[in-house]
Amino acid sequence: MSAKRSVKKTEKNPFCIRIENIVASAAFGVDIPLESVVSKLEGMEYEPEQFPGLVYRIKKPKAAALIFGSGKVVCTGAHSLTDVRTVFKKVVSVVQKAGVKVPKGFKIQVENIVASAKLDGRLNLDTIAFNLENSEYEPEQFPGLVYRMKKPKVAFLLFGSGKVVCTGARKIEDVSVAVAKVSRILKKLGAMVKVKKIK
Repeated sequence: MSAKRSVKKTEKNPFCIRIENIVASAAFGVDIPLESVVSKLEGMEYEPEQFPGLVYRIKKPKAAALIFGSGKVVCTGAHSLTDVRTVFKKVVSVVQKAGVKVPKGFKIQVENIVASAKLDGRLNLDTIAFNLENSEYEPEQFPGLVYRMKKPKVAFLLFGSGKVVCTGARKIEDVSVAVAKVSRILKKLGAMVKVKKIK
């Protein structure tokens, strides 16, 4: 099983950030005969009445690839860029077994990175909702507060415990920058309460 990857702590990024999911896509530029592909390997699901793509579940790394007849492939569930590349290599191998020559120059594009982190304090979500632009908080419907950051362009789910989930980044570095930035913003607002550690 692929362990969730942590982003390395640095002076600029003192937070423990875990990559929960990377969604990436590529266009092979050739048509893929999905019926031929599905017959080549176990672990594939293809029900065209319900979903136009073929679902290929990979055990190592633990991820899934959605393969479409148009030649588009979407990888989801990966926890690192290395895993993403491995998934695409496996997809190319499977497609080639079905007799399709995949051009070498296809480009893998990261569409979305979902990451989680723990800030060093509890968060007062009411204070944040009242003072922070681009934030939405409806505790009756959902316990987290949504904050949309413009630069880098990401969205955060902030929880009272200090846990944050960052979505929408396309680079790992943007996640680190965004988490450090949101921490500074919340400290400035006085919305972060340091938890005293019991000795």
